[in-house]
Amino acid sequence: MRSVRLRILAAVLVLTAAGVTGWQLLPVQKDEGRTITVGTTDAVTSLDPAGAYDAGSWALYSNVFQSLLTLEPGGAQPVPDAARSCAFTGGDLRTYRCRLREGLTFPSGRAMTAQDVKYSFDRVRAIKADVGPAALLQTLRSVRADGRTVTFELSQPDATFPFKLATGAGSIVDRTKYPADALRTDDGADGTGPYTLTSYAKGSEAVLDPNTHYQGAVEDTGRPVVLRYYPDAKALDAAWRAKRIDVATRRLPPEVLARLNPSDPDRRVFEVDGSETRNLYFDTRAGSPLHDIRIRRAIAWLVDRERLADTVYQGTVDPLYSLIPTGITGHTTSFFDTYPEQDTGRARELLTEAGVSLPVRFTYGYAEGRGAAAEEAAEIKRQLETGGLFEVDLQGYEWTDFQKRWAGGRLDAYAVGWVADYPDPDTFGAPLVGTGSTMNTGYSSKAVDRSVEASRRYADRAEATEDFRDLQEAVARDVPVVPLWQAKEYVVSTEEIGGGQYLSDGTGRLRLWSLTRI
Repeated sequence: MRSVRLRILAAVLVLTAAGVTGWQLLPVQKDEGRTITVGTTDAVTSLDPAGAYDAGSWALYSNVFQSLLTLEPGGAQPVPDAARSCAFTGGDLRTYRCRLREGLTFPSGRAMTAQDVKYSFDRVRAIKADVGPAALLQTLRSVRADGRTVTFELSQPDATFPFKLATGAGSIVDRTKYPADALRTDDGADGTGPYTLTSYAKGSEAVLDPNTHYQGAVEDTGRPVVLRYYPDAKALDAAWRAKRIDVATRRLPPEVLARLNPSDPDRRVFEVDGSETRNLYFDTRAGSPLHDIRIRRAIAWLVDRERLADTVYQGTVDPLYSLIPTGITGHTTSFFDTYPEQDTGRARELLTEAGVSLPVRFTYGYAEGRGAAAEEAAEIKRQLETGGLFEVDLQGYEWTDFQKRWAGGRLDAYAVGWVADYPDPDTFGAPLVGTGSTMNTGYSSKAVDRSVEASRRYADRAEATEDFRDLQEAVARDVPVVPLWQAKEYVVSTEEIGGGQYLSDGTGRLRLWSLTRI
């Protein structure tokens, strides 16, 4: 989650500061306003922000809805969007106050108020959807609206709360269009973002028009866009090669990504040094075949990340040995330090100590059509069955069904990609391994929870490094999860499209307004 070289006249310039490896240097020409078509394999779980916590849904939310704060491309700190200003008050990181921008209107023409903001947060927490973002708001105790001021009272100090406001969990909805205690189920969306959703067909496409009434952090609300959804990477590649889309992102097949060359005359290629990771999660509850910590440690001794990255992903991902990826404050190599190489003998010793019958049998779930998930599952099965220690039953599921199964604790093991919610190590802590985490593995550790809570007390996030180091060491000991790899993000566009270098920065936002025809 390497680099694209400068191509004179073809206009590709490495932007290391922003983590983006391409910039068009072509002269600006008049944009004819024609629709730009973007293809992706990311799926939308729900059009209702209270009902989804995944990259595909949040990518759409970042265009249709506003949050009080947002993140600019490559930005390290949130900036005002629907808010005019926001700040902690009182000095203890427990009270956060925002002043709402004036003149914001929903598609109906009704003005946004502070009550809409309060309503939006209250319903996320009240609905608490299985695959929704309520877990991200665990430290939020109450929300108060007074005039154009919104005050958030937190249950404990949380320096990361402004980041959370800038995510899809902070999407502000029209309180007259969304029920307070249930998800909205039609194909509409009423927000105040840079785009309005004019039509939507699940699993097919979202048609977006610039919101002429938008006011916020985005200066130019962009061009009409059709966002097309494809069932798998091969279908996306076929659409790209057939010229049915102008832009392809998240994600083309590994063999295609491995061959991308920015010097090709008919396309523009951008790489984002992102922080997307993929982890193998385990059901740690009593009764699970993976409940015993020694069994999970045995698995950790058998996983060969280097081979996984080289064979299944053809070098387009990097092996990952910790929860927090490279490039993020607090990154360590805790799993490499504890399990430095594949060791069947050590794995057998642990299983013998556990007193289990060999092979240990368990099911491994994966989402069909999501990148190389099936090939990855097959390779991990091969690795774990080395020496007859495990017998792995692979089960593929449609994406929404897959989400419900892991949220319901119905999978022994499963692999899921994780796109950073915001540029802070906290996004790789509590949501993944904290008590009540969105991954719902049943794992709970007082040591991990203490590290998470302690890390949030520091406004200067560099001071939290030791807490995140302790967290990762605890996870390597307990193994509720095994980190697999860290990926880059790729954006491929035709020569007619500019702005592709800004489309994504690895935080789940899809800045469709950045795209132009040149």
